[in-house]
Amino acid sequence: MRFWHLLMKTRSLIETDWTLTDPCIENSIADERETAIITPRNSRRLLRHFILLASLAAFTAASYAASDVSTSTAPADTQVAQTTTPAPPPAATPAAAPASAPAPVWSVGSVDLSGYIDGYFSYNANRPANQTNGGYNFDDLDQFNLEAAKVTLNHDPDPVGAHLDIIFGRTNSLIHCSSCDQTLNYIEQAYISVKPPRAKGFELDFGQFATSAGQEVIETMSNWSYSHGILFTDVTPYYHFGIRTSMPVTKNWTAGVQVVNGWNNVTDNNGGVTIGLTSSLVKPKYTWNTNYYVGPENSGITPPSYAGTQKGYRNLIDNTLLLTPNAKFNMYVNYDYAQNHTPAIPAYGPYESPAYNAFSRHVQGVAVSARGQISANGALVGRYEYLADQGSPLATAPIGTGTKQNLNEFTGTYEYKWLAGLLVRAEYRVDWSNVKYFSYGNDLSISPYTPTRTYQNTATLGIIAFFGPKR
Repeated sequence: MRFWHLLMKTRSLIETDWTLTDPCIENSIADERETAIITPRNSRRLLRHFILLASLAAFTAASYAASDVSTSTAPADTQVAQTTTPAPPPAATPAAAPASAPAPVWSVGSVDLSGYIDGYFSYNANRPANQTNGGYNFDDLDQFNLEAAKVTLNHDPDPVGAHLDIIFGRTNSLIHCSSCDQTLNYIEQAYISVKPPRAKGFELDFGQFATSAGQEVIETMSNWSYSHGILFTDVTPYYHFGIRTSMPVTKNWTAGVQVVNGWNNVTDNNGGVTIGLTSSLVKPKYTWNTNYYVGPENSGITPPSYAGTQKGYRNLIDNTLLLTPNAKFNMYVNYDYAQNHTPAIPAYGPYESPAYNAFSRHVQGVAVSARGQISANGALVGRYEYLADQGSPLATAPIGTGTKQNLNEFTGTYEYKWLAGLLVRAEYRVDWSNVKYFSYGNDLSISPYTPTRTYQNTATLGIIAFFGPKR
């Protein structure tokens, strides 16, 4: 409007401040025999109007051009952040509602940095003498504790990349056995990746990497509940060392093959390899993941002469159906079946340790969990699990709890994203069995007979602070 008003005013100025004059033909303007001479009466005033008019025209044109650019292209800073933030894996657990503030990308050159610190307090109503929550993993101590402190260095393959996870705390002490090579301590994952540009999405990883089995992962912040469930604790492995491949077969289906040394080790002592087959079907409303691992896993069985045997195979079938009908409600069903065949063990040694005939034991279980977003920063989670365990005659069970039982657990969790990069979870969990499996009482005078119960009630408060491109 201002531009149009100024245009009309300038036109009026031209008509009033400029006249057609000629001393010879002043009263004969229409006479085409003479040439009209144009002379200004107020040239300065007219010049000012023309300058202002030109400035407004230029500003208007620039404004329209800027609005067109902003609707079609993000600002430069936003583009940099988007191109440097790595994309999440296709089969990852769906994220909760986004935080109020976007997460910055922490990087050094082409290497992205991320990490977290996870601490908790757990109270067990059984007050067990060993201060341990039965059936738990990582947050298994009945006290204040540091579950994990982790730093991740990652460079996406272009076509060569690398990934390194350095981890401390209770998590590190449980995923690495006390008898393992101590040089493996504090390393959760360490692998290099190759993704040829013309291989149609094919990727190969070599090194130590987390297992593909199970819905829950080692990092608590990536799960829905704070405590890890029974299937994660007693059925699936933590990690493998070897080769992992993945290849998009169709737009929605990705398949892979893994050749690894075994379960939870870098150096295998049985001379065999474990084969893993993975499949992930990702649709807008659901994701279906299937994993199968098979190979000899009986290293270290008593007597020592049986360490390194390739007799007896372990099989694991893992299926997860993840439902994502909308952004506020998600649900999954996870089924696991694991079977381990143990070869015959003869009596040996000066103490004539008991002999065992060959036997096979299996465990199978199911987990059902639902997550609802009840506010911008709050969510409620419910999880139920059931495990049928055949037990084992060995002191250390190859799989499962080692006790013949039907084990159950229910967990209710409230999650609150307090600030950008700060996550709080409060949960109540009850575990129960058909046999007396859970320790209770802190009276050490009755040792070595530890009293047990068929149930266990715990309350846990966890606080997780994290940073990096994957908030």
